Order: sequence, then C-alpha cells, then structure tokens
Amino acid sequence: MLKKCISMITVVSCIALIAGCATIMHGTTQSVGISSSPSGALVTVDNSEKGRTPVAVDLKRKEHHVVKIEMEGYKPYEVSLTQSVSGWVWGNILFGGLIGLAVDSITGGLYKLTPAEVNAVLLSNRQASLYR
Repeated sequence: MLKKCISMITVVSCIALIAGCATIMHGTTQSVGISSSPSGALVTVDNSEKGRTPVAVDLKRKEHHVVKIEMEGYKPYEVSLTQSVSGWVWGNILFGGLIGLAVDSITGGLYKLTPAEVNAVLLSNRQASLYR
C-alpha cells in the first residue's frame, strides 16, 4: 500500500513539473531588442516610455504590443509586435497534455512575440518629404 501511494505521488509530481512546459522553459515575458539608425531615439511601448535606442525591453508574451520610435527631426517609426504560438507547445502536447496547455495559455508562456528584434531606420523629415 505504501509503495502504491509513493508511486502515485511520484507520478502526480512529475505531471505537475511538466505541466506548463513553455512557461517553465522560456517564461511569461520576452526580451525584445530595439535599435535605430540614428541611435538615441526615444522608445515607447504601449504609450509607456522605455528608454532610448539601443534598448532591450521585457514584454509580456500574452499581449500584443505597439512599439514607437521617435527622434526630433525624423519621421516616427511604429511597429506592432504580435503573438504566435511557440514551438514549446509540442512539449505540452507530448508531455503536459491539457493541463500544460492550459497553464501556458493562461500565463502567456504558449506564445512568442514577433518580431523578436526591432531595427528601425529613421528617415529625416526632409527625406520623408521626398518619398511622398
């Protein structure tokens, strides 16, 4: 009886450890590198200032984000970061089952943000007016 109880505890512990594979492996946030040419431009993400280029920001994987890069005398650059399903979802399908998928879906670990890096080439206001 004791052996059966220990075996059951071991199995349940293993399932709990494996559940949420993507959350465990790469977390609920993603570091996104943001650079610009010229450097030193102001970076805002979702209307919140994050610093000047080059900068790395940690963003929640579960949400869509809008990155805006601005510098005086230059046309603003804006890009949306979108979610796509991470490859770690296969680990959940193989090992974690529905519990792992649910955990990763709730925490956002199921996703990755695209693009993973933002490299903006800022056009001066004069250059931008030539392309109109």
